[in-house]
Amino acid sequence: MELMTILKSKWFLFAGIPLIILFILALTGRKSVHAEITINAKPQQVWNVLMDIESYPDWNSVLVPINGEFAERTTVGYMFYQDENTESLIPSKVKKMIDNQLLNQGGGMIGILTYNHKYLLQVVPEGTKIIIHEDYKGIGVHFWNPAPVEKAYKRLCSQIKQRVETLNE
Repeated sequence: MELMTILKSKWFLFAGIPLIILFILALTGRKSVHAEITINAKPQQVWNVLMDIESYPDWNSVLVPINGEFAERTTVGYMFYQDENTESLIPSKVKKMIDNQLLNQGGGMIGILTYNHKYLLQVVPEGTKIIIHEDYKGIGVHFWNPAPVEKAYKRLCSQIKQRVETLNE
């Protein structure tokens, strides 16, 4: 079949063009959120708090693990409390861990909406800067506002800081 014949066909108009549009939307959908805070503690002390999955409910009101463990290639189930009225169950696969530096997790539906979540620890003169950074990709990104998630991660940074500094008093 000739290319011009295909391009003029009803099939192409009703199925091909929408598929091409969806494909382009999937490739171009990208957003991210970022929150950071400096903690008066060594990276090891911050890391110990992040790795103590059992104590999360005691101090963390944003992203609470409900099952799993932090180890590469494992899945951790979280209850995400975006705000007082919004909670979601989120499975997240641990992609990479570097002690005292990085916890990288991700998940979602490829092409629709995926996320790449990172806790990064950096040594600074005042102690440790913790960065929570999350990148999103997929069609759904075009129709979604990540600002409430960023606000929640800023709350989470403050809660991590308070927990670490309280434990180190």
